[in-house]
Amino acid sequence: MKLYNLKDNSEQVSFAQAVKQGLGKQQGLFFPQDLPEFSATEIDELLKLDFVTRSSRILTAFIGDEIPEAELASRVKEAFAFPAPVTQVEQDVATLELYHGPTLAFKDFGGRFMAQALGQVAGDQPVTILTATSGDTGAAVAHAFYRLNNVQVVILYPEGKISPLQEKLFCTLGENIHTVAIKDDFDACQALVKQSFDDEELKKALHLNSANSINISRLLAQICYYFEAVAQIPAEKREQLVISVPSGNFGDLTAGLLAKSMGLPVKRFIAATNVNDTVPRYLEEGQWKPHQTVATLSNAMDVSQPNNWPRIEELFRRKGWSLQQLGHGVVTDDVTKDTVRELDKKGYVSEPHAAVAYRVLRDQLQDGEYGLFLGTAHPAKFKESVEEILNKPLPLPQALAERAELPLLSHFLPSDFAKLRAFLMERAPK
Repeated sequence: MKLYNLKDNSEQVSFAQAVKQGLGKQQGLFFPQDLPEFSATEIDELLKLDFVTRSSRILTAFIGDEIPEAELASRVKEAFAFPAPVTQVEQDVATLELYHGPTLAFKDFGGRFMAQALGQVAGDQPVTILTATSGDTGAAVAHAFYRLNNVQVVILYPEGKISPLQEKLFCTLGENIHTVAIKDDFDACQALVKQSFDDEELKKALHLNSANSINISRLLAQICYYFEAVAQIPAEKREQLVISVPSGNFGDLTAGLLAKSMGLPVKRFIAATNVNDTVPRYLEEGQWKPHQTVATLSNAMDVSQPNNWPRIEELFRRKGWSLQQLGHGVVTDDVTKDTVRELDKKGYVSEPHAAVAYRVLRDQLQDGEYGLFLGTAHPAKFKESVEEILNKPLPLPQALAERAELPLLSHFLPSDFAKLRAFLMERAPK
């Protein structure tokens, strides 16, 4: 598999290099040189396969012979050890539940596959994973890499701006997992990660790697559950399928659009955001004008400068698609609360991120279309806000209950690169 740097097309790397590097020169994202496509007949055959077998075929189409097919299948089986069920919510709307993994969020798919891919390509070289999280990435990455040999993980998150239970899931592990609460917002955490990757001495000393959705292995893994969703939808509804994706850093939507580019029958996608609406405004006005990030109920989407957007633009350019075909919508916190209540009355307990996706989908779905919105996290991960909205208690799943009372092991730092650099250098492999 060959990939090129979107900021410097002359930098071309293999899949293994892209997984180990994370980012290219000038913090450029890697993008596949070849965009595999399946015929309609091949798609039909793929959709008849089980999740793991199908996912191995999809990933092989991108990765090629860099990882032997049998080895890749084994790695996929280890990574995707839980289901991604489609649940009916209304006659013409269903949800893809991506929260049945160990940290109860969609990031488990990408995080666990990245851990498997890195284990395959890194060998015995020590690696430091440095990543920022607006909520769910941290837990997925921490659990995927917990106690892995030769891997240290450092996760930055905005202090006080993720839910208490999200924090408990990954800030109570310790050992090779180092969590750092930054006194600022997610965009500041992301900026610190980028500064770290620009520091050649630091990068070399720590063998730095990133596990954000900027890492190509995470992105490729996410393509697979879109195929799994369509496989569960009645064949007669597939041509009229509209998928609404709750969007913050835009990795999930990028993966869905890559699935469509492979031939997956999706009529259109909708980018559903909260009031951090840089992309919807850009699509309407044609100008990229990020505002200051605003804290919302759907905190994992509190991103004003989404990292993955350049990949979406590149995909649309390569495929000759128009960005005007991409649906979009913005949902306020008040409407999010109303929507969580509306879904509850329909018999479906949801959380703020899925509610944002459902709201925009419901508002834009046309007659004859079939809607699917992504459920990216278990409602109990947002226990406090969901209980307050619904005025009823939510039971904790075991994965959360067993961590809820454990003490936080986080370090606290200002949004200051020099302080973070010193912290990281103290943990460099000797």
